[in-house]
Amino acid sequence: MRKRKLLKLKNPKLIPQKTNNLVQRTKNMSNITKEAVMDLREKTGAGLIDCKRALAETNGDLEEAISILRKKGVASAAKKAGREAGEGIISNAVTEDRKKGILVEVNCETDFVAKNEDFISFSKEVAQTLLSEPEADLENKRTEQVGKIGENIKISRSQIVEVVTNGIVESYVHTGAKVAVMISIVSSNTEDLSSNESAVSLAKDLCMHIAATSPVCVSREEVPEELVSKEKEIAMAQAEGKPPQAIEKIVAGKLEKYFSASCLLEQPFVKDPDSSVKDLLDKTSSELGCELSVGTFFRFQVGENS
Repeated sequence: MRKRKLLKLKNPKLIPQKTNNLVQRTKNMSNITKEAVMDLREKTGAGLIDCKRALAETNGDLEEAISILRKKGVASAAKKAGREAGEGIISNAVTEDRKKGILVEVNCETDFVAKNEDFISFSKEVAQTLLSEPEADLENKRTEQVGKIGENIKISRSQIVEVVTNGIVESYVHTGAKVAVMISIVSSNTEDLSSNESAVSLAKDLCMHIAATSPVCVSREEVPEELVSKEKEIAMAQAEGKPPQAIEKIVAGKLEKYFSASCLLEQPFVKDPDSSVKDLLDKTSSELGCELSVGTFFRFQVGENS
């Protein structure tokens, strides 16, 4: 009768080692309290099972568990980086002295996440950080947020407005945070306008006006020549076949209409269509005893730069 050969393991110590590790992790998991898991979940936004495993792996060390989950978040963020982030919101921030402000567009994949409180808080934090540190590296925070929310997130653009002379900066974010405006109002005198209710009210009204009308620039002198040429070309084509003198008048009339619709100062003010924005500026200037003018403005709309 043949004797069966017994298979010998080259390194029999390996199996007991794995078994011991598994037993230890199982023991560690049983020692993790519900409060510790919930605390880690609160701090990271990770799933309950992931939190419990991380705590078991670190024998209950909260900070080390956070580190492990963040590393996992980095891995998941890399997988999500190629996904389209076409939704999002615009966040704003203005310094207390109203001398400097910023608009930031932060994108995500779905409108559901765009309404998420964590995503909104993150976007506000980004705006505040970039306002004080324009060159700040936010990649780690962005990656952490990707791991927490589960969608690709990108900080697509930002724009700072600053008053270097006498004046103020004001901003407005429309309901839903899909459209936002930042404007600077400059004064001809040395009076501080930051606490002047009339000046602040004017700036806020103009922000809301710009959000609604989307002007191209402040005045017709600032309209890019290529846009003027394009409007002339369209007007000439529409007037084709008319007498030369008539064509000249038609083109001039259409350009005037374009300027009144596209230039902030010439637009009818949305709250009082019988008055232009320039009329409103002149009226407030007269009340304050100084000349007010629009320094610059920016209007952001989610997705328009993609």
